[in-house]
Amino acid sequence: MSQIIPTITSGIAGPLGILHLPRFWQKACLGAAGKLHSDYPACGAGYDQMVLDALKIDREVFLTFIKEQKPTYVQLEKWILDQCGGSLDYDAIEELNKAIVGYKHDDETRKGILDSVGIEDTGAILDAINLNNLEDWHDFHSQELK
Repeated sequence: MSQIIPTITSGIAGPLGILHLPRFWQKACLGAAGKLHSDYPACGAGYDQMVLDALKIDREVFLTFIKEQKPTYVQLEKWILDQCGGSLDYDAIEELNKAIVGYKHDDETRKGILDSVGIEDTGAILDAINLNNLEDWHDFHSQELK
């Protein structure tokens, strides 16, 4: 069975406006199906947990929903609204989105990613979203297209 590297960026949001949620949904769905590449967690301690914390949704409740219901992305957003009593805390989502956009990897991680994809570290790419994208795309190409 093929292990899939997720390529939806953390910098995209669905209709509810929650950055990273589409990527998190993809990873959780692939993980539940046993198809997520082993280098990727279905629910990690970084952005994934930040999303859950902002929405005040328990990790295990979220993962159980994904595993048992196999929702489309739209169905996931509807479920989230239900879990949040029909309305979201848009201040919390705004803070989450700012934290995701503003997150920067440490120097060692940044240099490692850039080196692995063949880009000189000039200090031009600092944000984790773009660094993670570069790493995902490189890994996808290395695994799936060779």
